[in-house]
Amino acid sequence: MLKNLQPLWPYLKKYRVTLFWGALTVFFNNGIWVLFPQIIRRAVDDLNHGATRHKFFVYSLLLLAVAGSKGIFQFLTRWLMIGVSREIEYDLRNDLFAHLESLPYSYYQKTRTGDIMARATNDLNAVRMLLGPAIMYTANTLVFTAAALIFMWHISPKLTLYAFAPLPLASVTIQYFGKRIHERFEKIQAQFSDISARAQENFSGARLIRAYAQESAEIALFEKSNQEYVSRSLPLARLMGMLWPALEMMLGFAVVLVLWLDTTVYGRG
Repeated sequence: MLKNLQPLWPYLKKYRVTLFWGALTVFFNNGIWVLFPQIIRRAVDDLNHGATRHKFFVYSLLLLAVAGSKGIFQFLTRWLMIGVSREIEYDLRNDLFAHLESLPYSYYQKTRTGDIMARATNDLNAVRMLLGPAIMYTANTLVFTAAALIFMWHISPKLTLYAFAPLPLASVTIQYFGKRIHERFEKIQAQFSDISARAQENFSGARLIRAYAQESAEIALFEKSNQEYVSRSLPLARLMGMLWPALEMMLGFAVVLVLWLDTTVYGRG
């Protein structure tokens, strides 16, 4: 995996300062947000000993301060991390175009225009998603999990272990869906390349098509290619639509398990 990402290191190094500030906003964003349930816990415990208007006011301000601070750092995180991915995408497109200009004519005789278009559009967009949202969400998950784990372990080590019990199953699920998503994405990319190539051939050979009255036949073939593209895209959309509900169900099972153990086994209900 890291070997495949090695060509991207120079681009990441170029924006290392922005990435550093983005990493700081990730830490502050999740470090602040993990305090939200702690404030609610303290508020519930304190209000059980007597609810006053002053206590409501204080805890309301604390919750608003946490939510407001999280919103600011979340905005900065997205602005910096996704902004960097856009800058890298811009640099990649310029470098790709410069590289295409330097290639010999024989390369374009062997390579279809649709293949080049697919790499210049969808493939580069996938790289941007990897360098932007993927890094951002991964960092958020790791930092928030590490911070929450400290509080959870302090409250109850046993319940913490039970809460993390479904994670191996979630990992297997991600591997299962990820492999099939990758396979179907490659099929969609191949079909997108075919559509782009056919469109280019029709535009460049428009006079020849009209001369032999093949407009209807070419329209039918182009329509068939687009229908094939749709038929390949729908399974991918269904698969990605199933991924998040499956993960939410597994993580929700962990919550149910902890609540059940807390109310029945430990008798704190």
